[in-house]
Parts: sequence; structure tokens; C-alpha cells
Amino acid sequence: MPWDVSGRTVLVTGATSGIGLEASVELARRGARVVMVGRDPLRTDAARADIVARSGSGEVTALHCDFSSQEAIRALARSFQERHDRLHVLVNNAGGVNKKRRLTADGIEATFAVNHLGYFLLTNLLLDRLAASAPARVVTVSSVGHRRGALDFDDLGYERGYGVMRAYTRSKLANVLFANELARRLAGTGVTSNSLHPGAVATNIWSGAPWWAKPIVQVLFRPFFISPQQGARTIVQLAADPQLEGVSGRYFEEGTEMPAAPLALDEALARRLWDVSAAMTGLDGTRAPDGRLRIPT
Repeated sequence: MPWDVSGRTVLVTGATSGIGLEASVELARRGARVVMVGRDPLRTDAARADIVARSGSGEVTALHCDFSSQEAIRALARSFQERHDRLHVLVNNAGGVNKKRRLTADGIEATFAVNHLGYFLLTNLLLDRLAASAPARVVTVSSVGHRRGALDFDDLGYERGYGVMRAYTRSKLANVLFANELARRLAGTGVTSNSLHPGAVATNIWSGAPWWAKPIVQVLFRPFFISPQQGARTIVQLAADPQLEGVSGRYFEEGTEMPAAPLALDEALARRLWDVSAAMTGLDGTRAPDGRLRIPT
């Protein structure tokens, strides 16, 4: 039957504010059973009430997760699986930036851990639900900043020098590589995977930017920013548009399919990133009991 998001289960991470919140509102308006995820329980519950009030839907539930913790991501996946036997759309949206280098409890640089490994781990943990629900969709929020990203597997954690923009653009490049590789691995299953740049959105994601960057971002560029409602449109498009049924491995900018950066289209690089990500999340069993990482070469 033709794709219709009404009555389908949609999981949206990073849903307490910005484009995640607005996408949740619109998908709930369209009849989706929205499961929203936020880090802070009080903010998440308040956002859920906001979504219900604005969408008029009673089919909105909330789960909590700190995406800097792999243990928390695994707990989120278990909680979802205990409550839902189907998952038709997974929206990978949670993310942020850090002005200083910071390690997570898992010993991983925080921007890469949250913005990329969080997507990678949660998606893999929920693949059984997605496959059982086919046709299903994975929507990964990246950024036009991926075009300036680079990967150095010898220094993924920036031990030799951290830069907030380098860390951010690296994570966004990883998003597109992941989404494309996932599409190849899911070919023929009825589960599609696409990535997007929502536009230059006026949200609080840059609250972690260094002091010298804030005047540039907030003063020079803010007049040209689009609203979170506008930024959410491409998420909703990839999640709900019937015309995108079967479309996979594509990248969209502000609602239009665009060629991703050449580096993001490197299949060998994507395969290596997948293997390294599996090691860093313990999905391939190569993470040592003491927590040290064994990174494939």
C-alpha cells in the first residue's frame, strides 16, 4: 500500500527543542505515533505536553536518553523494544557541539560520540524492529558542514589538538557516510536510509561554541537563519513523503536532493568507518573488558 505516516510508529531523538521538536509536532499532526526522546526528564515531559497540545494527538510518548552514554543508548533501545513491536521511522537528530575537548564516560571524544556513534549504535540496536516493520525509513540529520569534514582514524579523539568546528564537521561527515553505508547494507530489505541538511536553523545547538564564534554565528548569520519549523520540513519530508518510498542512500539539503561531498561518497571510507564504529560501540565484540578500544586498521 502507498506510504502514509498515519498510524506508523516514529522515533525522534533530540526532540525537546529545535527541529526535533517541530518535526515531532508535524508528524504527530499527520497521525504518526510519535515516540520522542530527550535527555532531561523534566524538559522531555514538558516538550511532550507541548507536542500533544499543538498537534492535537494523543499518540505521543516520551523516553529519556543521554546520548553521550552507550549504556544509556542500550537502555533506550531496550525500553523502546519492550513497548513497541514495530518501528516505521527512526529520526536520528540528537546532537551538539563542545567548545573544549571532552571525553564521555566511555572514553570517547564527546562530539563524535554523540553526533555519530549515538546514531550508529541506536540504529543498529533497532534494526530488527525496522526490518519487521518494512517498509521503514531511517532519517539521519547531518549538515552542509559535512563538506568541510575529514576523518583521521589515527586521531579520532583529537588527542593532538581539538577544534570545535573540525570536531563538528567530522561528525557530520560521519553521518552521511553512515547513512549511505546503511542504505547499501539494507538494500532489498524494504528499509531505506537517507541523510539531510535542514538549513541554517536558529536553534541553541551552538550554545557550546567558543566565545569568539558566538558573535559570528549569532550576529552575522542569525538574520539569515530559518526557523526550527522551516528546518524541520526536510525531516518530515524524508519521514513522510510517499514520493520517497524506496528512495535510499540519498542526501538532501533544505528539501532538495543534492550530491553529497565527494568524501561522503567514498564507499571504502564508509566501510572502514562502519568497522571502526562497530569496534567503538562493542557491536563486533572487539571492545576489551577493561573498556579500551581495539580499532581495526
